[in-house]
Amino acid sequence: MFKFKSVLLLTAAAVLAAGLSGCSDENVGSVSLGILTLKDIKISAFQDRDVPGVTCHVASIDSPLTLSDPSDASVSCVQTGEITPEMIENVKRNKTGEVVFKQSKSVFLKTLKIKRIFDEKNQTLMYIAYTTKEFNGSFKNSLSTISLWRTKAYNPAIAAENQN
Repeated sequence: MFKFKSVLLLTAAAVLAAGLSGCSDENVGSVSLGILTLKDIKISAFQDRDVPGVTCHVASIDSPLTLSDPSDASVSCVQTGEITPEMIENVKRNKTGEVVFKQSKSVFLKTLKIKRIFDEKNQTLMYIAYTTKEFNGSFKNSLSTISLWRTKAYNPAIAAENQN
């Protein structure tokens, strides 16, 4: 009976994890890590919902036959459209930022998250990728930045203040 309950619990957790994994991201690439590992690097793309002129690419390990994916992930963001002052007005202005991407990475409640933090002084959008569970004694993270320089959202008054 105990074994049946364990199997049922693991199955339910796997279904839940699969349901959480979609976060309006688009799978744009895959790199096999070898036939014996059964793991791939999956590359997803997503647009920032508040700043649609920014597209981020996320690379993370995916393994369909294990209960837990490694914590390693990276993010790279690029300006792919106009960034306007109105878009920047919608961005939170605190030092903790806000989650703009979330993907389940295991049935043990590990989640890959990407937060956007606005560095107003330097007029830069920062995107940091991290997981919510520790891996081999450390949390892994990756950072990508987008400068507002040469966009409509760039504020010359703030730039002038920072040069003094």
